[in-house]
Amino acid sequence: MKKDNAAAANEGKAAALAEEVLDMTRNRLLVSLRFLDVALNMQSRRIYGSSIAADGSSIYYSPLYILRTYRDSPEELTREYLHVVLHSVFMHPYLGGRQDRQKWDLACDIAVEAAINDLGLACVRSSRGERQTAVLKKMKREIRPLTAVRIYRELVSGNISQNISQKKTDELISIFSPDDHSVWYEGDSSELSGNTRASQLTGVNTDDNTIDPDKWKDIARRIDMELEMFAKVRGAAAGTLVQNIRDVVRERCDYADFLRKFAAFGEEIRPSEDEFDYIYYTYGLSHYGNMPLIEPVEYREDHRIRDFVIAVDTSGSVAGDEVQTFISRTCSILKQQDSFFREINIHIVQCDSEIQSDYVIRKTADIDRYLEEMEIKGLGGTDFRPVFDYVNGLINAGAFSDLKGLIYFTDGLGIFPETKPPYRTAFVFADDGSSHPKVPAWAIRAVIDRDELREDR
Repeated sequence: MKKDNAAAANEGKAAALAEEVLDMTRNRLLVSLRFLDVALNMQSRRIYGSSIAADGSSIYYSPLYILRTYRDSPEELTREYLHVVLHSVFMHPYLGGRQDRQKWDLACDIAVEAAINDLGLACVRSSRGERQTAVLKKMKREIRPLTAVRIYRELVSGNISQNISQKKTDELISIFSPDDHSVWYEGDSSELSGNTRASQLTGVNTDDNTIDPDKWKDIARRIDMELEMFAKVRGAAAGTLVQNIRDVVRERCDYADFLRKFAAFGEEIRPSEDEFDYIYYTYGLSHYGNMPLIEPVEYREDHRIRDFVIAVDTSGSVAGDEVQTFISRTCSILKQQDSFFREINIHIVQCDSEIQSDYVIRKTADIDRYLEEMEIKGLGGTDFRPVFDYVNGLINAGAFSDLKGLIYFTDGLGIFPETKPPYRTAFVFADDGSSHPKVPAWAIRAVIDRDELREDR
């Protein structure tokens, strides 16, 4: 009994001491990373398991693990504390469900460790970080931006996967993965969710401690704003951190839905079932010969694409294969039956600093022909104004009966028109993890994930 009491007393002392160590560790990070103040104080701490982990609501830790790690290397413990906090900031615990969980966990760890290394802080410098240098240098050349989703994609299907064995995967895990991710996953009997595991191991009901992922998104937005000042002080040192933060806060859109919102409002000749009563119609035919009591309403207003302009930036700063993917995806959406009028007038305009080509589509067969013969022309400088001047000229020449939309695919590195055109305009950017230039107040700005542009979606 005395031994049990002594063991309990020792565990209590270890827990109290570990808590003090974690407070010192957090404060050390606060001194260097003031923009993470809310994030570093957001999660409660709970005793569990044999290492350290976080699920967005709590940080779980083993007191003995904390004390031993701190004894061997305070910098290593500081690094691990920052590691689990950045997982939450990047919303990794909320993005599970990938087919290959091992590679997803590894991708998240690589993204976090790359961000930590870029900060160049003495308080997180460790032997583990040094071992990562060569791997990260190669990855930064091959994967842009270096975010968890991009890294995972390459690990399972890209160039990296072709050259990575299970032995190599295990090696990467050993140098990039210090924490336990099992608390991220709900609904798995072998890997319990953070709340379930915590309640079982500590006897504490953590349901009221759950943090909504939207709160982390708000924190990420705040960090994004404050990082601008940090970046001015440290230059490009926080590059990977910025990429991952902006990957969280960036608002993406479904491209198919977005494109349909640009549909012209017109009339498609077909019966409107909402306004037509077949009972009276058939009653008239049966009792008065061929005399229906009510004629069907043949004209129905519908949102479909008729007069439309697709402009693509073919300057040297925009990748040609990306332009082709955008045009192909756009045409694929337009070919869907519910997007089309029977007669259409769609202009696909290529432009760098001047108009390079204008292909007019009148029917679906024209789309197939264009995709087969498509050739990207340009590769010069970037100026958006020629497209608007050209389209305005088409309008004056009567080329459009009712032009309602122009969508411009670009990287945004050009000269925008000063005046608002008489039709809706959207500038569309492919999400590459970087910040895109602001568009004029009269234009719509849309950021689309590269996966969204794939034909096979």
